[in-house]
Amino acid sequence: MSDNIYIKNKPATFDFAVEDKVKAGIILTGSEIKSVRNGKVSFNDSYCLFSHGELWLKGLYIAEYVNAGYAGHLPVRDRKLLLTKKELRKWEQKVKEKGYTIVPLSMYLNEKGLAKMEIGLGRGKKVHDKRESIKQRDTDREIRRFLKK
Repeated sequence: MSDNIYIKNKPATFDFAVEDKVKAGIILTGSEIKSVRNGKVSFNDSYCLFSHGELWLKGLYIAEYVNAGYAGHLPVRDRKLLLTKKELRKWEQKVKEKGYTIVPLSMYLNEKGLAKMEIGLGRGKKVHDKRESIKQRDTDREIRRFLKK
């Protein structure tokens, strides 16, 4: 049913050192879920934050569905993420520590056709850490090329 819709936030793993991951539900309207099924999602400048004990996703761009008519949606709006109370409390404590942030890593449709978001708890990488990531990626690519021959 889901046709393997999997949209990844590639810059998030480059800019952040992700220490913990969790899958969360996301509340979407009808026209938003149709746009997600078409793959019209952009993670540019998106992040998560806590407000009144709830986790909210800010800055996620979901393109307007062409055939939505009057029941369309705003492309960039705040969307609530669904986690258990235990997970919310645990992550809220970690975010209060200096340097931690919650970043969206990917969005996908599960086997039931429901939209899910994978979020990660991470620290921002320094410039030298990013350089190391680039070196590691290049060496991995060279090894794969060598093994292919």
